[in-house]
Amino acid sequence: MNDATLTYLFDPLCGWCYGATPMLDRLEQSGIALELLPTGLFSGAGARPLDAGFAAHAWANDQRIERLSGQRFSQAYLDNVLNVRGTLLDSGAATLGIVAAGLEDPRQRLAALKAIQHARYVGGRDIVTVDGVAAVLTDVGMADAAQMLKAPTPALLAAHRDLVGHGRTLFQRLHANGVPALAVIRNAAPRLIGANALFGSYDDLVAHIQAA
Repeated sequence: MNDATLTYLFDPLCGWCYGATPMLDRLEQSGIALELLPTGLFSGAGARPLDAGFAAHAWANDQRIERLSGQRFSQAYLDNVLNVRGTLLDSGAATLGIVAAGLEDPRQRLAALKAIQHARYVGGRDIVTVDGVAAVLTDVGMADAAQMLKAPTPALLAAHRDLVGHGRTLFQRLHANGVPALAVIRNAAPRLIGANALFGSYDDLVAHIQAA
């Protein structure tokens, strides 16, 4: 990577982002530094009701993601998340929790993201409310982040605005058509690596990164 930065654009409620987790783990284990930037895809104006039509669409996609990535989408997730009406698809609380976890050490963003994804897609737990996300963070030893999420400080809110703003700006600059997306940034010039590379072989992904 030399002087390049590898940036991962994501939303914690994106099933494809959950599917990309094994590749992120491989990158991290190989010592490749990874910057995580949320795009706010399903927060703010992007939040929407989780109705029956969207739930069916999501579950069909989830089955495809499971086949491609090996990531598990459980019956508990189907029963307690997708098939429950009256809830929102809103990643605001989860995104703020991830920012809180990485406020002192940005490397903790990935650990928080993985915990939140696992809670939703395997545990069938609530990760769209502040209390739900705080409970998940507490369970994985991030009690300080959980407390900050419940009572956000000005520093946390500013960091959240900056990260989401940066993520959206980079997303638009790359003309990305969705998340997950990887960008290799060298000499302030970002180059997009398509999401397909996150669902192929690890060697091919590294080759894409090195060629960018």
